[in-house]
Amino acid sequence: MTCSPSRAALDWALVAHFPVSDNCNVYLLTVNVKWQRELFKDVEIDTTQSPYVFKCQLYDLTGVPPVRQKIMVKGGLLKDDADWSTLGVKEGQKLMMMGTADEIIKAPEKGPVFVEDLPEEEQAVAMGHSAGLFNLGNTCYMNSTVQCLHSVPELKSALVKYSHSGRSNDVDQSSHMLTIATRDLFNELDKSVKPVAPMQFWMVLRKKYPQFGQLHNGVFMQQDAEECWTQLLYTLSQSLKSTGSSEIPDTMKALFGIELVSRVHCQESGEESSETESVYSLKCHISQEVNHLHEGLKHGLKSELEKASPSLGRSAIYLKESRINGLPRYLTVQFVRFFWKRESNQKAKILRKVDYPLELDVYDLCSDDLRKRLETPRQVLRDEEGKKLGLKASKDGVDGAGSKDDVKMSNVEGSSNGSGEPSNATSQEGGPSDRETHMTGVYDLVAVLTHKGRSADSGHYVAWVKQESGKWIEYDDDNPIAQREEDITKLSGGGDWHMAYICMYKARVVPM
Repeated sequence: MTCSPSRAALDWALVAHFPVSDNCNVYLLTVNVKWQRELFKDVEIDTTQSPYVFKCQLYDLTGVPPVRQKIMVKGGLLKDDADWSTLGVKEGQKLMMMGTADEIIKAPEKGPVFVEDLPEEEQAVAMGHSAGLFNLGNTCYMNSTVQCLHSVPELKSALVKYSHSGRSNDVDQSSHMLTIATRDLFNELDKSVKPVAPMQFWMVLRKKYPQFGQLHNGVFMQQDAEECWTQLLYTLSQSLKSTGSSEIPDTMKALFGIELVSRVHCQESGEESSETESVYSLKCHISQEVNHLHEGLKHGLKSELEKASPSLGRSAIYLKESRINGLPRYLTVQFVRFFWKRESNQKAKILRKVDYPLELDVYDLCSDDLRKRLETPRQVLRDEEGKKLGLKASKDGVDGAGSKDDVKMSNVEGSSNGSGEPSNATSQEGGPSDRETHMTGVYDLVAVLTHKGRSADSGHYVAWVKQESGKWIEYDDDNPIAQREEDITKLSGGGDWHMAYICMYKARVVPM
């Protein structure tokens, strides 16, 4: 089975409409490719990229995996790492390609039906996980980010709705195109059983954020996965804003936004003020005292800042202490492993081991107001667990301090797998609410983005994602690999192996 050339035509039509910025030094060359009895016209080559990327394009067109492709150029076969400038390929040249496409085994008229015999969309469902992503040249940071965010069903639903609503007037064209490219890539990952080449998404990402197109010696540089994650969420937050009633929360804020309330205090002058802000991740700061994620989060909610003191008439040191005042459906945590080393004038990485749990309870990181709102849902959660253990429900219905001695909270059946809107547990007291579920402050780990290597500007990023079935898949670019849950928390650092850089947790909610 071969793919229609319309896919590549769309990709490159997009480039023509949105040429990549000048600082990417992109040079496009149009060629014709002859394969078997078919001729693919006007296939464009980005000569700043390796021939392997060109082979990924041909894979989309022909179904022939890059490893099987034999493309004739001057001097012999086209190698994956060849330099286009030395090959003498000219505009409009016809290239010959040999190779066999992936075959789909036909089932006998009678007998069992195997996965390989199903249509591709049914194969994707039967596999239990989505497809991998080809590395287009140091794009593992992008691939791992996409795979983690692709696991959020509510985000996929919002993107599907965006296709119907279209671009609003306050969203710039490049943000609109990146949102569309994200939607299309998510859809392709769900339907494909073969690795996907994210060409369109990558080109639009570089158009929106030129730093991801930086070159070094003619090769695209490794970039920071956390920066890619943050920029993509920011873009989607602009595109997916709800219109109309102010009572309807923004999609991205409801899914990922964390409301913080902070006390800013100057010990020297006695001045004190309060601040509120919304962020998309909590920071786990790493020091000699930090051995566990929870300790790092506490450190991350405290900071010192220097600013002008009206009473002292000069700059002074203020202590900022923050608490969570509103919880999202998905809680993102970033391990602050990279820092700028002045003596060497480059980024350095903290390799220290920091353990993180499969189940995260953030109750003691919350404000007093939010704790009060969480008490009843938390009691419902404990009572539900108690019923499973044959215990009677609590009469007081009060959570107390949420100590570690409490009965371990486990998921209320079906409550954390729903695809409905996030709960309204954090809405203002007395405010309107038609939600059926409420936050508990308890979260379950659903994705980990790891970095392997000692340098911030090199190494390798990988995504580890929990499927709806409960099994974990390691997405190492185009190679999805099943993993055991007990091995996921071993990605905690302390050596040269993969270590957690970003963790994403899903809220455990209860019906009320």
